[in-house]
Amino acid sequence: INDSVQANLERVAKASGARTRELTAIVLDRPRHSESISQVREAGARIKLIRDGDVAGAIATAMEDSGVNILFGIGGSPEAVLAAAALKCLGGEMQVKIWPRDDEERQKILDMGYSEGDFENVYETEDMVKGDSIVFCATGITGGDFLPGIRYEGNVAITHSVAMRVKTTTVRYVTAHHNLDIKTIPSRTEAREIEI
Repeated sequence: INDSVQANLERVAKASGARTRELTAIVLDRPRHSESISQVREAGARIKLIRDGDVAGAIATAMEDSGVNILFGIGGSPEAVLAAAALKCLGGEMQVKIWPRDDEERQKILDMGYSEGDFENVYETEDMVKGDSIVFCATGITGGDFLPGIRYEGNVAITHSVAMRVKTTTVRYVTAHHNLDIKTIPSRTEAREIEI
């Protein structure tokens, strides 16, 4: 993570037996990533810009049929932990650093017990999700390359989900058909199941 985009692309190319120009980097299309985007292009690699879905983008790097090799960029902490859980299930790796948006966020992080030195630490997958009892599950809501979104056919909602587990490296895809005429959901405010 502390090396240049070029160096990281060369490292991935060597590990995968490919040339840099055969790699595809995925980057969240945000102004804060303009330098990384330029560096990927200068290195000659292909680039896939995404508007959202940085967790799915990270997962794509470990999926053989995704056509994506590496992700660059700055994302949220919750998303990093989710991505780390999924990548660990898939045998992938990631590195992150704490990257506060502003001085106020930096102070909140320090108030939580982190030190100034922690902002320079590199955290790897195992630092974020320890052990082998990790499970990752997701259901597509709006849809994307990783999971289709919810589709409606009359009174039926069709969802697509994935469940993966570190211990067995099993990845399961589930397509579920929900009959909305009889489907209920838990309601905290009413303390009971309510109809949709």
